[in-house]
Amino acid sequence: MTLCTKGISERQTLLVALGGNALIRNGEEGTIEEQFANLKVPMGQIARLSRNYRVIITHGNGPQVGNLLLQQECCDAVPKLPLEILVAQTQGQLGYMIESTLESELLALDPTSEQLIASLVSYVVVDEEDPAFHDPSKPIGPVYSAEEAARAHWPARKTPKGYRRVVASPRPITIVEKREIGKLIEMGFIVICCGGGGIPVIRDGRAFHGVDAVIDKDLASAKLAEEVGVDILVIATDVAGAFLHYGEPGEKLIDTMTVEEALHHLDEGHFPAGSMGPKVEAAVQFMKNGGKRAVIASIEDIERGTGGKAGTELTLS
Repeated sequence: MTLCTKGISERQTLLVALGGNALIRNGEEGTIEEQFANLKVPMGQIARLSRNYRVIITHGNGPQVGNLLLQQECCDAVPKLPLEILVAQTQGQLGYMIESTLESELLALDPTSEQLIASLVSYVVVDEEDPAFHDPSKPIGPVYSAEEAARAHWPARKTPKGYRRVVASPRPITIVEKREIGKLIEMGFIVICCGGGGIPVIRDGRAFHGVDAVIDKDLASAKLAEEVGVDILVIATDVAGAFLHYGEPGEKLIDTMTVEEALHHLDEGHFPAGSMGPKVEAAVQFMKNGGKRAVIASIEDIERGTGGKAGTELTLS
């Protein structure tokens, strides 16, 4: 297969960070058939965008890694796997699903398409002294009774659903494969990477070893965008954008806001830590570190958001 690189170097680089709802929507069982069907919506848009942009795709993995943890709890016939391995497994699983669906959409646009795609198992360095390790707070996996949680060998907290295992959610320091990703983008590949925020690792001399943690995929996406020189960051989620007074009388979609305004709204509590907060924080981080445009939009509006016609856009001033 030959690769036509005409015009690639002149294109801006677009990073699309897909939320978990790109594959499993509210109320669905999460069957493979449902997940493939749901992927057609974002992949059709990304296929069209790839004609004008160099593209990187990152994605969440919450429902999928949760299912693997649940399967582990239901079977004692084989050894339990650590979280880092489960994250790696979902990177392979979702990378395959995203890549195959995207390829189908590219061929539907142009049966002669020779667009190259690469899915990377990628890991992300975190600081072993990150305060998050002293206060694990990210719920993962199945729900337990109080008695089951008390017998567990890992920390658990009570959530609205019941007791759940909690792990640290440290901040990403660097993407280990940033050079490979940058080279692939320069060559014209669409790159799928940093699934689930990446496999969290800490440095051990010149080597790395994995840790039980979960990295926010939007913050990891912003870090990757900074390190490979992304121009546009689109964070795709299950709502139209960032809202003031979300879920309350008088809620209002924010069309545009400056970085300063975003930080002010964060301080006022408009963007909760478990939902919109990390997305806004990632967009702010991206813009502060040289990004040209950051947009938060719905899965259905990736293309329109990239074009400035939907979602919430952050500006420097």
